[in-house]
Amino acid sequence: MIEQTPFADETAWSELKTLLRRHAAQQLVRRFHHVRVSYKRDGSPVTEADRAMQQAVAADLARRWPQYGFLGEESECAAQDSALAHRQGCWILDPLDGTTNFAHGFELFAVSLALQVGGEVVLGIVHDPVRDEIFAARRGMGAELDDHPLHIEGGPTRLEESLALVDYKRLPPSVGAALATDPPYASQRNLGTVALDWCWLAAGRADLYLHGGQKLWDYAAGHLVFLEAGGAALTLEGEPIPVPMVRPRSAVAAVTPMLLAAWRRHLAGLMREED
Repeated sequence: MIEQTPFADETAWSELKTLLRRHAAQQLVRRFHHVRVSYKRDGSPVTEADRAMQQAVAADLARRWPQYGFLGEESECAAQDSALAHRQGCWILDPLDGTTNFAHGFELFAVSLALQVGGEVVLGIVHDPVRDEIFAARRGMGAELDDHPLHIEGGPTRLEESLALVDYKRLPPSVGAALATDPPYASQRNLGTVALDWCWLAAGRADLYLHGGQKLWDYAAGHLVFLEAGGAALTLEGEPIPVPMVRPRSAVAAVTPMLLAAWRRHLAGLMREED
């Protein structure tokens, strides 16, 4: 499917990554520590940086590759639904993943861009402007970090040896409580940015992942990076994660299939207790 896009070509691929890095420097980094926060109808925060980044990236993408539709986190809901139905494909942008971190001066946030064609995510780019890292992947062509191949190199064989990224806020309360009071892993972190969660897993900076509900723009790019790096992931219900819809999806992941199987067995026991 990537062969049907301009981005199988290295020149266009490099141009796309450069575009994202440039806009992040102009729209996000210069506003960091100078943030005005407002709140959407659902109570989630939004800043001038979110809106300015989306506007700048959307305009540049439309000028350079006008054949694709566009879905952004800050788009109106009706526009999001119609964009996914675009015949030739659709860009999926989270202009600022980790808005709460950004608004508090916490240096973990990113911009996430994916391209979906025929209901399948064919490329993904996640740029961390603070560390100036670009994680990227094209379906069937592997993952990369700053233009170098990115492969998951092994990992622990037991849950007890693992570092987990867990977002407790969106989990069933009893599941979150059980993990907090009797964790099966060695230690736990929460980055506050889904896109970097997936990419840090791909880079071997954590071993397990659990999130109760992330939207398409949150996971589309990072999830592809993780899969192309060799990771394994499903929803809590055992379904594939990427689907061409905006509604939230849960995520359970691990750096190896064996570790994922052990992680899912543990979580299945907790979910039975929830029922």
